[in-house]
Amino acid sequence: MSNVPKISEAEWEIMKVIWKQNPLTAEQIVLQLPGGIEWSDQTVRTFINRLMKKKAIDFEKSGRSYLYFPLVSEKECVRAESQSFLKRVFNGAADIMVTNFLAETDLSQQELDNLQRLLTEKKERKTKERGSDEEHQIER
Repeated sequence: MSNVPKISEAEWEIMKVIWKQNPLTAEQIVLQLPGGIEWSDQTVRTFINRLMKKKAIDFEKSGRSYLYFPLVSEKECVRAESQSFLKRVFNGAADIMVTNFLAETDLSQQELDNLQRLLTEKKERKTKERGSDEEHQIER
């Protein structure tokens, strides 16, 4: 995860487009940006250049066009950003972050059910890991 570049909020918008479909030209990226974002071609090219310097994307030349594609996955970037946020805002305390999130967010029943399922699965994995660790210790 240490090779995942720090991506700015604006650069995330470019990356979301590239992750959704690639390779893309700069013009195609401009056309696929969400409706509320009205950046000039030059602004998008500036962000593309920054992302290339950060080694988040690269390009291949196709005729007179440059086709851009990601070098890092969305999952890797989300994981790195989540860890950074957790450390920066909650001093790494995931339980405090989750508690704060649950207290401050109005969740649907489906969202609550999904969270409950995830917590149950996580707990079961931890229980299995502990059991496996204990078995290895006994064997030694």
